[in-house]
Amino acid sequence: MTAVDGDRAAAREAAGEADGTLALAFVTVVVGDLHLALPLPAVRAVIRPPDLVRIPLGPPSLDGLAQWHGEAVPVLDLAKALGAKALEGGAPATREARVVLVGHCGQPVGLRVDAMAGILRSGLDGIDPVTQEDGGLDPALLDGLLRDGPATILKLDALIDRQFGDMEEAARGPATAGPGFGLGPVGVAGAGKMGVVGGPDRQALLVFEVAGQEFALPVERVREVLPAPREVARMARAKAHLLGVMSVRDRLLPLVGLRALFGLDGSGAPEAGRRVVVVRPGVGQAPVGVLVDEVREILRLDPALIDPVPPLLAREPEFEDLDGIARADGGTGAGSGCRLVSVLSAERLFRHGAALGADAGREGNGMEPAQLVDGGGAGERFVVFRLAGAEYGLPVTAVREVLRRPDSITPLPNAPDFVAGVLTLRGEVLPLIDQRRLLNLPAVAAKPGTDPAAGLERGRVVVVGRDGLLVGLLVDGLSGLLTVPAGRIGPAPAVSAAQRRLIRRVATLDSAGGGRMILLMDADSLLDMDRLADLLVTPQ
Repeated sequence: MTAVDGDRAAAREAAGEADGTLALAFVTVVVGDLHLALPLPAVRAVIRPPDLVRIPLGPPSLDGLAQWHGEAVPVLDLAKALGAKALEGGAPATREARVVLVGHCGQPVGLRVDAMAGILRSGLDGIDPVTQEDGGLDPALLDGLLRDGPATILKLDALIDRQFGDMEEAARGPATAGPGFGLGPVGVAGAGKMGVVGGPDRQALLVFEVAGQEFALPVERVREVLPAPREVARMARAKAHLLGVMSVRDRLLPLVGLRALFGLDGSGAPEAGRRVVVVRPGVGQAPVGVLVDEVREILRLDPALIDPVPPLLAREPEFEDLDGIARADGGTGAGSGCRLVSVLSAERLFRHGAALGADAGREGNGMEPAQLVDGGGAGERFVVFRLAGAEYGLPVTAVREVLRRPDSITPLPNAPDFVAGVLTLRGEVLPLIDQRRLLNLPAVAAKPGTDPAAGLERGRVVVVGRDGLLVGLLVDGLSGLLTVPAGRIGPAPAVSAAQRRLIRRVATLDSAGGGRMILLMDADSLLDMDRLADLLVTPQ
């Protein structure tokens, strides 16, 4: 036998054709007490259970989204998807658990199983038809019984279609509708003075906390907000407030600590909520990172409410980094000035990082100059917020401001269930959408012995507006601003018609702790509450 003949024989044997009959190959898995077979051509990979991000408005069997090769993949609990009585409750997760990635309608779908069993090959004569329920499974989901397994062959398309409906139809999504607002006078009130709430005459500020004090930077000077790094590389002979450099997308970012810069108490600094605010410098200048304890909100204030630093203080070196003092009141009433926020100067903060950035640049690793999103095609900017353990994003252009959650909300009779009530914002009335209700997420659990609203103490209101419409979204917290490269944004997997209308895209990013996914919401759909109400009562 020649080498070529040997290769052909090996290929035929691998394909199950050594005896002249076509053999079918299957990946066999264990789910509960069942042995199941999945057609091998449909299987793309088998991986260990990855970190998951929950996606709302999906079927009960949907565990969440996983990131696989930069793509967002829905992962189903196969036991729940099968709905077999013998599998109710599911099996506890073990080290043998795996996720089988299969192709469906042009996108990968993960199936979580208890264990892998192996690979089986069988001719057509080794497959028996399904004549009755096997192990409590619906015969419509079965394609036959493998005698050699024994294992039950699943119809993957039928199984996945039953969970998600017609994914191709959902992927097309509803036609983009013109703006509509279903709350009558509330919508009209928001439309009448839209320029007052979010017009160009107001200064947008990103507010953050350091050592119990509030500071702010103009939103247009903030490039993005990142999680604080676990480690910071210190530079030799650097001043105390120059913390060092951190790696961002394989570039070095100088890092400034405001606690040391302003002589604030450094004890008891929190770890969990710390963020790095990346300051957008002037043209051709490298960005500087500012380490903060927590990102609080985004405010839009009348410039008249931002006072210059008093002359007596302006002469002191510790106040030279301030551009002014903003008189804010939390955003729920007329500015009373009882809440003061120090507005920082982006240019002077950059000066603090210049020497450190030059040291990093000598190695050719200085972070690249910031590019405007609408100029150089660097990506899209989003306001990112947290909700039920996941991160969501809205385009910066659609977000007017982000406020603290008010202590009380005025209810609105006969409103849809997802409308928590109305809020007065500088004389304007806008409806408040409870995002947890809207997205069918669990309510915040109150701590024992506390008021039910205590779990929402740090909640925020994201004010969204466009074309004269205005609405507030109740969320758990604010992560900050983020510039996402265009290549890291893709369509969201279609799991239901409601999800597809509200969450059409997803950003898949790399971070120090692994993959990061941000669900990108459609602002126009959130503003069209008539269609929202109709969509959410439609059986999924």
